Amino acid sequence: MIDFLLAPWELPFMQRAFAVSAVVGLVCGVVGVFVVLRGMAFIGDAVAHSAFPGVALAYALEGNLLLGGAAAGIVTAVLIAFVSQNRRLKEDTVIGVFFAFAFGLGIVLVSTRDSWTTDLSSFLFGQVLAVGPEDVWTVAGLGAVLVTVVLLLRKELVAVTLDRETARAAGLPVFRLDLLLYLVVTTTIVMSLEAVGNILVLALLITPAATARMLTDRLGVMTLLASGIGCAGTLGGLYASYAYDLAAGGSIVVVLTGLFALTWCLAPRHGLLARARRRAVPPAPAGRV
Repeated sequence: MIDFLLAPWELPFMQRAFAVSAVVGLVCGVVGVFVVLRGMAFIGDAVAHSAFPGVALAYALEGNLLLGGAAAGIVTAVLIAFVSQNRRLKEDTVIGVFFAFAFGLGIVLVSTRDSWTTDLSSFLFGQVLAVGPEDVWTVAGLGAVLVTVVLLLRKELVAVTLDRETARAAGLPVFRLDLLLYLVVTTTIVMSLEAVGNILVLALLITPAATARMLTDRLGVMTLLASGIGCAGTLGGLYASYAYDLAAGGSIVVVLTGLFALTWCLAPRHGLLARARRRAVPPAPAGRV
């Protein structure tokens, strides 16, 4: 058992993969808490897919795929934040419009080339085992900035998440906070693409926070649990990938989903078994007046 745990750490590429995955899991856990509480799972999917046309354009121009995806994701996030301020349209409606447009544009751009390359496939499916030393420092720096921003503005983000109209009446800059949250989510998603890829990145953002939500009602505890679950899930997925020669990104998502399923069944208050026990116990008879 000790040999199994230590063997991957002897390989430099696995050391880098573990470092990047741990940071990405932690940051996704922290940011994902606000995504889950606000019911913004769709925005994560939309931003992830809206990065696709930027990647496709960078691919067609033989540029940097990650920078192209980041630029497209940020532009889309800003447009969604701006258009969704019109309360005539619900936020998920605006997200759906831009999500469909961005993905369609990406398909059109890809169709202009005769074939796909390994680089484009790695963007879609992740390539955490191929990250270099500079990638580790880039992800660590971005992660530190994102977590710091979220923690510094935690109270304001919570206020907007729970009741936008009350937050606006209290004088909070709702639009700017919306825009900030969208940009944080976008940067987190782009940062995570090397770990699990464009197709699976939503799971890394949502699943740890959803798992933590089953375990606690307190925001601080939920944030700590989500970051811990994100780290544990990514590391566990990498171990499974190493042991059984599986795709790293898919293994990470499968492990995280397994943790969610286990929590959904066994959570002490909100789990399936706990609810079944409460239904099986008859209510105490009311006392006589």
